[in-house]
Amino acid sequence: MNPETDLFTTYLRRSVVAFSFSVTSLVVCPAISYAEEGGLDTARIEQLTDLKGSYDAKEGVFTVRYPRNDLDVNAGGIHITAPFGLTAWAAFTRTGSHVSVMGDMVMLEDQVNPVMSVALESGLQVTALHNHFFWETPRVMFMHIGGMGAEEDLARAVGKVFAKIKETAGGRGEVLRSQIDPAKTTLNPDPIAEILGVKGDLAKGVYKVTVGRTTSMNGHDMGKSMGVNSWAAFAGGDDRAVVAGDIAMHEDELQSVLKTLRANRIDVVAIHNHMTGESPRILFLHYWGIGTSRDLATGVKAAFDLAHD
Repeated sequence: MNPETDLFTTYLRRSVVAFSFSVTSLVVCPAISYAEEGGLDTARIEQLTDLKGSYDAKEGVFTVRYPRNDLDVNAGGIHITAPFGLTAWAAFTRTGSHVSVMGDMVMLEDQVNPVMSVALESGLQVTALHNHFFWETPRVMFMHIGGMGAEEDLARAVGKVFAKIKETAGGRGEVLRSQIDPAKTTLNPDPIAEILGVKGDLAKGVYKVTVGRTTSMNGHDMGKSMGVNSWAAFAGGDDRAVVAGDIAMHEDELQSVLKTLRANRIDVVAIHNHMTGESPRILFLHYWGIGTSRDLATGVKAAFDLAHD
């Protein structure tokens, strides 16, 4: 539906109920009648996100949805349709003088990091990245976003995220590829250790560095050997290497680590928790990158520096 036509129709319906607005006021001051559903300008949100939405009056939430009808996903013989779990969404609600947004973006693997970069650059938070299915082809990832601020800013940011999903659909995302066999690793680990500021171990063609953190569970400290650690594993040559790893973070460190990794062209593969009930809470972020061993070590070091005890 044409947004302007939709707004005018909404206007007329509300003016009949209220009887307090003159025809003149409807024409001269159209912005007044938008912001009625939970204090949200739902028409403006639809315009900025380029998506239609619905309002839940009971919870005061307006949700826009993007069904991924363009995806042909099969999970173990089951055809996964948009209503079955392939619909991206973003929900807006007023929280005092601000608006909060939460959402779940449905993407193929090659879309995840380009879309994540847009979300971060637009001022949104990325709070989780994971899968929902087993055995699906192509693989589908789900990225959760959130934010709080001015309604206009949030809706515009979410609109950029959905626009990037559409732009990168159909195999137009980014894929890191290289022919690297760890059994044939030739890289020099010394520069990597120097950049990271910590020495690792080279075994079976993989140079791995592990840095511990500490949290508490049931009154006991849990550290490096119990899995509360960040690590990086390098393989390949000095000029063409691959790095895979995990970063253990406090919640307030996540966004800066994400931005740093993406700024260094390192992909984020997953964001999740490994434990429950620990204090402080520890999130784990898995990453993957291809490049020179020095560039990769520099990017990892920058992220490690943001998440340490």
